[in-house]
Amino acid sequence: MSGRVICRLDDLKDKSARGYDVALDDGDVISLIVVRKGEAAFVYRNRCPHTGINLEWQPDQFFHPDGAFLQCATHGALFRPEDGYCVRGPCAGDRLERINARIVDGEVVVSA
Repeated sequence: MSGRVICRLDDLKDKSARGYDVALDDGDVISLIVVRKGEAAFVYRNRCPHTGINLEWQPDQFFHPDGAFLQCATHGALFRPEDGYCVRGPCAGDRLERINARIVDGEVVVSA
């Protein structure tokens, strides 16, 4: 299986998230969020389904202060880190765009 390495899983602390800009083959750049939960990684496009803008207002600041949800800094929408489902805010019931990812030899790899 082919794919693109985004980071090492060990680059992220458990229950944390980090943003990455990835250059696509056509030259476009896509912003991603990688969330670590235990030995799993969840990858989403860094784009709020309500406004279309990035979630964070400062680099790598994706979690609500209580640490339970990803939060859109613009309007406070809250998303579950394990599936991107919006539990509160103007896009409640919608989801972050999930990117297929897997862990290979300790690296987070997304489909090319």
